[in-house]
Amino acid sequence: MSHQSTLIAEDIDAYLKAHEVKSLLRFITCGSVDDGKSTLIGRLLYDSKMIFEDQLAALEADSRKVGTQGGELDFALLVDGLAAEREQGITIDVAYRFFSTDKRKFIVADTPGHEQYTRNMVTGASTADAAVILIDARKGVLTQTRRHSYLVSLLGIRHVVLAINKMDLVEFSQARFDEIVADYRVFAEQIGITGFTAIPMSALRGDNIIEASAATPWYAGPPLLRWLEEAPIEDDLRGKPFRMPVQWVNRPNLDFRGFSGQISSGVIAPGDRIKALPAGRESTVARIVTQAGDLACAVAGQSVTLTLTDEIDISRGDVLAAAASPPAVADQFEATVIWFDDEPMLPGRPYLLKLGARTVSAQVAEPKYKVNVNSLEHLAATRLELNEIGVCNLSTDASIAFDPYTENKDLGGFILIDRISNRTVGAGLLNFALRRSQNIHWQALDVDKPARSTQKGQKARVVWLTGLSGAGKSTIANMVEKRLAAEGRHTYLLDGDNVRHGLNKDLGFTEEDRVENIRRVAEVAKLMVDAGLIVLVSFISPFRAERRMARELMGEREFVEVFVDTPIEEAERRDVKGLYKKARAGELKNFTGVDSPYEAPENPEIRIDTTKVSPEEAAEQIFAWLEGAFDPGI
Repeated sequence: MSHQSTLIAEDIDAYLKAHEVKSLLRFITCGSVDDGKSTLIGRLLYDSKMIFEDQLAALEADSRKVGTQGGELDFALLVDGLAAEREQGITIDVAYRFFSTDKRKFIVADTPGHEQYTRNMVTGASTADAAVILIDARKGVLTQTRRHSYLVSLLGIRHVVLAINKMDLVEFSQARFDEIVADYRVFAEQIGITGFTAIPMSALRGDNIIEASAATPWYAGPPLLRWLEEAPIEDDLRGKPFRMPVQWVNRPNLDFRGFSGQISSGVIAPGDRIKALPAGRESTVARIVTQAGDLACAVAGQSVTLTLTDEIDISRGDVLAAAASPPAVADQFEATVIWFDDEPMLPGRPYLLKLGARTVSAQVAEPKYKVNVNSLEHLAATRLELNEIGVCNLSTDASIAFDPYTENKDLGGFILIDRISNRTVGAGLLNFALRRSQNIHWQALDVDKPARSTQKGQKARVVWLTGLSGAGKSTIANMVEKRLAAEGRHTYLLDGDNVRHGLNKDLGFTEEDRVENIRRVAEVAKLMVDAGLIVLVSFISPFRAERRMARELMGEREFVEVFVDTPIEEAERRDVKGLYKKARAGELKNFTGVDSPYEAPENPEIRIDTTKVSPEEAAEQIFAWLEGAFDPGI
């Protein structure tokens, strides 16, 4: 199966050892639809003898059945694994393949060319060291070529091959080759690709793939495989400052405590000073421990356990860095976000942000602009849709150590995760920390929330009433507040309609504005709880994500969710304000329950069925639940 080496016959142990220590190059193939990406990878696998006999037999049978080469071997079928791909003759999913030569090991990702699969292409490119951008010699530089080149530049891939494929169909014309290279160079300079290697080739025939082709005597550069074998990737990371995200605190017994992870950049040796971030404590490396024994030094790409000379508090997700050149620490950033999900990115909605081994809560602000990846224009945007790319500010609930993505992919690249479904909904690149994140600090106060609650003789809480319009939330909340006031409690009622007359008068009823509406109210409620008040919040608050965000702003047992459960039919029958009638007539857009969704609470503390109890009974039910909260010690 594999490429042949004389060591296999002479010394199998030496061969296996040589294979073990060979460097690994990850690269992607990308370009326009039908430029020959899958065929190129199939040819590399075939010519490097990385195909089993049964796979070759299956390829021959598939080529006769569904191939596009008239019965000849269709190498694209080695990579296009989905039925839909084979039927349409295109790549949809990212296909990863491994192969090796005597000099290097490779993992290649065949990424789709269609615009609707941009997220798939970004996924494949996120771990790549190099990119092979294919161009059909007949068609030249196309819109999709420009888009994928922009993404390659955006994701920081600096080793680029411009593979001008299907040269056999233009009779290996040097003039055509030079024309395409000149056209591409103008665009590449605009997007920051400062250097690339152009190779004329025919993936189907094998010209300039493994060996130089006699059909291009005018081309003096390397064939593709030699370029891949010699691309200088290792020096890129080893020359940068030391960084290692901690993935595991290794404590097998009382006498050993180490910090395990993969070195993302730089070199480390015993005796080097390191800084643990975000805390900022310093220590010295005592040992570099591996399964094979201690090392005198370790470099980027190695997975090791470091022990330190001092006992300092370090947890999973922290970053160990060179003390003399540590990364920055911040909680507010400008970032470039690539949106992956069918549901749009809504400004203000809380997501989970995962950077390295650290996961924090994050909110993304309204995009400054989105990028038209075909023309590179900056367009106004209020949200990001599937496959769109935009530049946004974001904030996290805890400070994180980071490097700009252009300097360190591991400490500058992140993913966004939906808090409810745990879907990966986006990926992002940190550009820089906002200045205000470094200049704004918490002011220590002597009179705090417990002191204010004690002064009022109550436990501060938020009672959050949610439900459809017309469910009776405001009526019930008003009755609860009257009852609490009669008992001498200090309260405040935040009502959805009232707040929109002042604080939120600039907001409409789009999904983005609804998210911002609840975000502001939750922050106000948090301040009122800090003042020691019992806060009643009466808002439709249709989305679970925002209600969960509000809950997480409060302390333990400070958030009481009350689901005022009224069927849509009953709420519409009541229609005290006439809003349902307007919505059904098309006069009121984005109305919850009609043309905008309501996500019912899954585990509320209190559920009120208004078809079975009166508002007075509902208010008594909530008051009774809260009675245990009146003692400040509870």
